[in-house]
Amino acid sequence: KAIELAVAAESLGFGSVWAGDSILARPRLEALTTLAAIAARTQRVRLGTAVLLPALRNPVILANEVANLDLLSQGRVVLGVGIGSRSEPVQREFDSCGVSFAHRVSIYEEGLTIMRRLWSEPEVTFPGRHFQLKDVSLGLRPVQEPGIPLWMAGTVDAAHRRMLRLGDGWFPNPPTAQAFTEGWDRIKQLAAETGEDAGRLHRCVYTTLNINEDAALAEKELRAFIEGYYGAPFETASRTQSVCAGTAEKCASWVRSFVDAGAETVVIRFGGPDQAGQLQKCSQEVLPNI
Repeated sequence: KAIELAVAAESLGFGSVWAGDSILARPRLEALTTLAAIAARTQRVRLGTAVLLPALRNPVILANEVANLDLLSQGRVVLGVGIGSRSEPVQREFDSCGVSFAHRVSIYEEGLTIMRRLWSEPEVTFPGRHFQLKDVSLGLRPVQEPGIPLWMAGTVDAAHRRMLRLGDGWFPNPPTAQAFTEGWDRIKQLAAETGEDAGRLHRCVYTTLNINEDAALAEKELRAFIEGYYGAPFETASRTQSVCAGTAEKCASWVRSFVDAGAETVVIRFGGPDQAGQLQKCSQEVLPNI
């Protein structure tokens, strides 16, 4: 079904399709193999992860897998990445995979550094805390040069500084367009302090919609989706994440507010049981009004 939805999204004019990542914390299809299958059935849409947790993988193996996906798709991959939320299911996932949850940030940083170098350098030596490489080179490089774009989730200063050093894009899930604007202003401020160029970062927003002229049903379905997915009250998630339920006009206005605030890409997740129907409604009733 995920592959058929991706094919439909391309036929309807969407610019990209995205796969979430979870090995154990949430049951779903594995992101990279799913995107490889989608790559074989599509020609144009970009293929992204929203978001992958690189710390759960060895960076040499992951760099090779992602480079292979970029080759199969002829340069269509975007790697959305994050460190993993501080929650019990995610911590159990790290423990089960044999990765230190307490050190996941430094593992993440080293892993991204190694991948970027493997994609762009003929040979890599890396004497790190978690990974040690000596004269390592990938057999196959990605199509995109100097490597796969890394779009990074995160809202706090430490995450912003990490993104300015290691990332190619900002990929937040902000509760409002105002929060997105405030976050971007802070990133520009930090960039000025460190001498980095914030302007090179692609700005992307992740949001969850339920589109229905029956506003009460839209709210009900979105609430059930969010609470089932996160195992937490809807009110908790809605304070920290971008969610909107209601008419096509309301959802279009919601998405438009982020575009007006400077978002260059909007990744839309549909919060409800009828994924194909939501895709059609978004294409026909929401996107033309943004």
